Amino acid sequence: MPDISNSLPVNSEGQNNYKRPFFAIIFLFFLWGFITVMNDVLIPHLKAVFELSYFQAALIQFAFFGAFFIISLIYFITSVSVGDPISKIGYKNGIIIGLILCGLGCYLFYPAANYQRYGVFLGALFVLASGVTILQITANPYAAILGKPETASSRLNLAQGFNSFGTTLAPIIGAILLYKVFSNGEITVDSLKMPYIIYGSLFLLLAVVIKFVKLPSFVNNEKIEKGLGVLKFRHVVLGMFAIFFYVGGEVSIGSFLINFFGLETIMGMEEAEAGIFLSYYWGGAMIGRFLGSVSMSAMTNKMKKHLLMAILSILFFFVLYFITGIKVEEGEFSLQLLSFSKIWLFVVFLIINYLFFLIGGTKPSKVLTLFVGIIIVLLLIMILGNGEVAFWSAIAIGAFNSILWSNIFTLAIKDLGKYTSQASSLLVMMIVGGAIIPLLQGAVADIIGIKLSFFIPLLCYGYLIFYGLVGYRIKNTL
Repeated sequence: MPDISNSLPVNSEGQNNYKRPFFAIIFLFFLWGFITVMNDVLIPHLKAVFELSYFQAALIQFAFFGAFFIISLIYFITSVSVGDPISKIGYKNGIIIGLILCGLGCYLFYPAANYQRYGVFLGALFVLASGVTILQITANPYAAILGKPETASSRLNLAQGFNSFGTTLAPIIGAILLYKVFSNGEITVDSLKMPYIIYGSLFLLLAVVIKFVKLPSFVNNEKIEKGLGVLKFRHVVLGMFAIFFYVGGEVSIGSFLINFFGLETIMGMEEAEAGIFLSYYWGGAMIGRFLGSVSMSAMTNKMKKHLLMAILSILFFFVLYFITGIKVEEGEFSLQLLSFSKIWLFVVFLIINYLFFLIGGTKPSKVLTLFVGIIIVLLLIMILGNGEVAFWSAIAIGAFNSILWSNIFTLAIKDLGKYTSQASSLLVMMIVGGAIIPLLQGAVADIIGIKLSFFIPLLCYGYLIFYGLVGYRIKNTL
């Protein structure tokens, strides 16, 4: 998440008490994180129902993240030609429109299941992702202005932490709903109906809540430059590719992890069980983001900072541990905690993650390079190794992915002044990597197998090493 505190809109109502509306915004971040990662559960489900190839299954991410590109592109063109659309209709109305689109996209899963057409599912996902894109554009400034300007970054990191909490819960709840509660013992498209009706209803309910919650009005004093002058900055252009490859690599890994866990040489897991372990992948990202919010903060007392980071890591590990212990058997919930002997490798990786934060300090380029380096090692273990070591190495990638987005974004928009908004729009557009890279990996997996296909995200992270070492350096022209 970029630090946009230096170019925030001005709160015209003064610094009032916005705790209640901020709680609504936090739930909004949680909900769109949840629905985004549901795709990782949806891919193996629809793959089995429609007997799809890996390439065809990857069209799910192509439809979803392709919407990010198209909606962001339309928004960018409109902004630089006739002015910022959200500033005209208001950020609150923008959030409501985004929520309604998300709800509509979820509801479209019902007719898609009735018609049993894969293309209709893809259309529903495109509508859903269009709503999420609008939420990305509108909700981040709101999270920033709901309080004092000097604590804007803290609120953004906190909101992002709850976004990751949603990504952690999604594989567990999704697996329970799809494979236990609504499946009737069979994997069918009908089992998708009620879960997505529930999700859609939550989006629409939140739209109603946002409508009646008092949110601050503000004016945007930042000048939006017309034309493409921002492209003269080398670190912006290279940063666009960094965002493309980062999002593409992260989404591609998450998309095929359940299939990877099902390999006989890895764990041979059923989809329902693998979906639960997927939560450790996204849970690691949640832990890393909360740690990153402290590590990259302005807290001067290093001892207190490191102690707080350790406490947060332990706290959210146990939150993850207990959540993943929830089971549903014959309609009844129970708590079946994993033995620590089965997850000790994950704990080791969390300790390494904590130590890398200490080594990296507050320098974004150094943290980026260190974390990408360990991800490359983990991917090599996935490709070349077997059993539990390869299994937990795959899961640990989530923890090291955690703060790559914010670091890349921060480096890419550094010292741009009046070009900051334009650069931000272009960077958000490059989320399209999440549409293209999984599709490429899916095509490769059909040829050489799912395990070896992970060399595709390996190449993506190779570029990020370049950006962390050299590409981020500021030069006026290419």
